Amino acid sequence: MPATQTLPEPQLHELLQDMPEWALEDGKIIRFWTFTNFVDAMSFVNRVAELAEQAGHHPDIDIRYNRVKLGLISHDAGGITARDARMARRLSALL
Repeated sequence: MPATQTLPEPQLHELLQDMPEWALEDGKIIRFWTFTNFVDAMSFVNRVAELAEQAGHHPDIDIRYNRVKLGLISHDAGGITARDARMARRLSALL
């Protein structure tokens, strides 16, 4: 499947079943991580930034003290693509 083609609904449903820590919100796949403190949360975000730069695919990041929310969508495709699914798997492997 081309990186710019959005995932069909059944494939998206399967992705979310395979990775139950991720959810669908506002047309993105999202996941929350909670850490002991702000420093640990920022350390995680810095690892996310390195991974995103390597992949050339950058998540939306929301930091609230010790809680980090990541959101993935391929804006150029107008939805969730296989590229987002790959990135979600790589991000999940960080913890």
